[in-house]
Amino acid sequence: MLLAPLKKEDDEAVIRTKLQIVGTFIDILVTRRIWNSKAIDYSTMQYAKFLIMRDIRGKDPVELASILIGNLSQEQETFSSNDRLRLHGGNGKQIHNVLARMTEFVEVGSEMKSKYGEYIVRSGRGAYEIEHIWANHPELHKVEFPNVADFDEYRNRIGGLLLLPKSSNASYGDLSYEGKVEHYNSQNLLARSLHELSYSHNPGFRRFLERTGLTFKAYKSFAREELDQRQKLYQDLAQVIWTPDRIAHIAKTT
Repeated sequence: MLLAPLKKEDDEAVIRTKLQIVGTFIDILVTRRIWNSKAIDYSTMQYAKFLIMRDIRGKDPVELASILIGNLSQEQETFSSNDRLRLHGGNGKQIHNVLARMTEFVEVGSEMKSKYGEYIVRSGRGAYEIEHIWANHPELHKVEFPNVADFDEYRNRIGGLLLLPKSSNASYGDLSYEGKVEHYNSQNLLARSLHELSYSHNPGFRRFLERTGLTFKAYKSFAREELDQRQKLYQDLAQVIWTPDRIAHIAKTT
């Protein structure tokens, strides 16, 4: 797909633009499918992607962008079509990467340096792990979740997840939310956003919120209603990160 629109007479700037357009399209398409628990393996996607390769062969950047944006507009699965994305046994790596992208986007948008290369490390020294905001204690939530299976499903929803260094996750992962939230304030900004102090003396973050309209907020407690709000926030955040407008913007800068 990356090679399909390239022509021998393209100069380096045009080649880079075309690669960025197609790469961004792939990023959006694949992440949407992950969000909707759709397969992304070669055998599942090869025919549909062959048709796209045929349609974009040799196109100039503006026409290329138009075709790919049009293709995305026809997809039924978007980030708004699944409000129950959760961590399960088969998607840990994918959820980890989505959380890393979200964390990096919020921090860079808040005028902090990118740490994406750190956040995607899953093993060894400096590894990050997926943190559940709710500790694995269903008895603390038995009023809202009399059934343990329902608690487990909710606990694993992406809105109840963060990325933390492995050492931090091990040290306070079993605490209640009230015990954890103070520790979150010393972590990455996606985690810190749960604490009220992250909104004070942080002009970069406040400008990010004003610019995007995302409804980040601090929580003193974190029950089912709060997790639902956070789940919706992550959906909205994903739509901002993986918007097709990125493709149009790249094409306009040529």
